[in-house]
Parts: sequence; C-alpha cells; structure tokens
Amino acid sequence: MERHGGVLPVGITPYYASLLDPDTPNQPLRKTMVMVEGEFLRSPGEAGDPLNEDGHTPVPGLVHRYPDRVLFLVTGTCPVYCRYCTRSRMVGKPGGEYSFSTGQWENAIAYIAATPAIRDVLISGGDPLILSDDRIEWLLSRLRAIPHVEFLRIGTKVPAALPQRITPELVRMLKRYHPFYLSIHFTHPDELTPEVAYACGRLADAGIPLGSQTVLLAGVNDDVDTLRRLFHGLLKIRVKPYYLYQCDPVVGTAHFRVPVEKGLEIIRGLRGHTTGYAVPTFVVDAPGGGGKIPLLPDQRLERSGDQILLRNFEGKTFRYYDPKPKLVPINLGKAVGDDLG
Repeated sequence: MERHGGVLPVGITPYYASLLDPDTPNQPLRKTMVMVEGEFLRSPGEAGDPLNEDGHTPVPGLVHRYPDRVLFLVTGTCPVYCRYCTRSRMVGKPGGEYSFSTGQWENAIAYIAATPAIRDVLISGGDPLILSDDRIEWLLSRLRAIPHVEFLRIGTKVPAALPQRITPELVRMLKRYHPFYLSIHFTHPDELTPEVAYACGRLADAGIPLGSQTVLLAGVNDDVDTLRRLFHGLLKIRVKPYYLYQCDPVVGTAHFRVPVEKGLEIIRGLRGHTTGYAVPTFVVDAPGGGGKIPLLPDQRLERSGDQILLRNFEGKTFRYYDPKPKLVPINLGKAVGDDLG
C-alpha cells in the first residue's frame, strides 16, 4: 500500500473493516479490499477500460451500449474500493472528464430526453447511494419526468458495505420513483450480517426489487459451496441472485481471474442441486464493448433424427422428441406466371 501510486485508492468503511481479519491475509473479504503486489503486474488481454465504455460515451458520464438503455455514471466515490473494480480508471480520484459535475449530469439527462429509444436508465458510478438524499432525488425526479423512460435502476454496494446508509428517509424517497430497481454488489457470505439483512429488509418492504451482482474471484468465492451459501443467504433477505460475472480484464487483476470453465463448472454444480431462484446467470462482459454474453453448461449433446439427447443435473442422459420443421415446397414459378398472365 505504501508503494501504491495507481489510480485506484484503498478505502474501506469502518463497518466493512470490522468484517476483515487483520491477521489473515488470505481471508476472502480482506483479499477483495487490501491490495497485494499482483496489482503491479499487467497481464495479456488486460486494459484500463476493457469494456470500452469510453468508446460508447456520447456525452461525458453516459454509456450508451445497448439500444434501449444507458449507464449513467454520476459519481466517482464509493464506500469501499474493490481491488478488481471495472472502473478503477475513474473512481476514487475523479477529475477531468470524470469530474461528475451538475452540468455534466444535466447534459446526460438532456441526451436521454432527446433519445426516445431509451427506456431504462441504470444509475451507477462510483456508488450513487453515497450521494445525499437530495442529490439522489434530484436525479431520479429529472429522469422520471422523461416520458419514454419506463424504469430506473441504481447499482450499488452500499447495502453490503455501509448498511447504515439505508435510512427510513432514503427508502421513503426511493419508493416515490417506482418502478425502481436496486442491483447490489455482493461478494461472499461473510457480508450477510444482521445489519445488511435489516437494510435489505427496509428496501424490500418498500416494494423495491433487489438483485445481486457477484464477481467470480479466485480464492474468494470460486467454489460451489461458498456461492451456494451466498445465494441461499441472499434469498433469505429477499435479494435475487441475478448475475455471476467473470472478472473483467482490468489492468492488475489477473490474480483474481479464474478460467471460464470453472465458472461453468460452478453453475453446473448449482443448477438442479438448489432452487432455480438461487442460480444466477453466468456472464462474460465482452472486451471492447460487446456487452454481456450469458454462458451455460452445454446440456444438449446431439441430435439424432427427430430426437435430441439431453444431460440433466445428475449427469443422466434423456432423449427428447423434437421433430425437425417440415418444409413445404412452394411453386413460385406458377405463382409468378399466374400474376403475369
């Protein structure tokens, strides 16, 4: 940490620090927060902006990659700085094009208002819930006033890293902007404390759908048992496991990444062995800006005539009758002749 001069600072809330073991460097949560020498290495395929968000930015602070939705980056501040952060280039020490001023917000909102195809706005950063209630409501009210914006989302780690921020006043304000969704970044079952359960309960009681987004990390959560405990625990506090991400190839994060096949193996170990609600979609966010690509274990083995061979969660195979569509020949020549004649 004393040698660190990179773009991503070290920052941990006192609450989250209380979950870390000061004497165990390999404790999963500590590995996600406290930097190691691996961050000084650059591996093949890594980049400062691996998803090319800046290349899909029509106005500063707004990423428009998908046709009907945008990512609205509103702050560079987070309650904690995850060492594998996709946006390490811009968080913690924002400046220049990442200054996140009110004028920048207004320009982004003007772009959304002038683009009728946009129906979904995901507010992220940094972490939007680190802003004051008044600032968050200013954003939500301006966006809700745009007729073609159907629903709003916030991406956050605050309920996991600073659950005390989820006050009754904040929740009452968020409730006014339904349909409104919250995507929460959870990493490990050690995060599921009574304080976190209470914060998520407040949000869920306000009718706010909660989904989790988890990054697959080597030595942290890359085994079936750990993720099963995390996903079961999330369901118990009314948070739906939504995405399991392959760790993005950000510079200095090679020590966190596991092979894609390991992620598929974990999904294979979850699917059928627990409730479907506890199995997220495993995705790779394509480098260069290709978007999220879902991956599933290959359970369709082959086709034999009108049957396909399938493999279930126990490894057993089954034949499923699935006739090929029958093609009906059309005499185009006769039809054309009739029209001409």
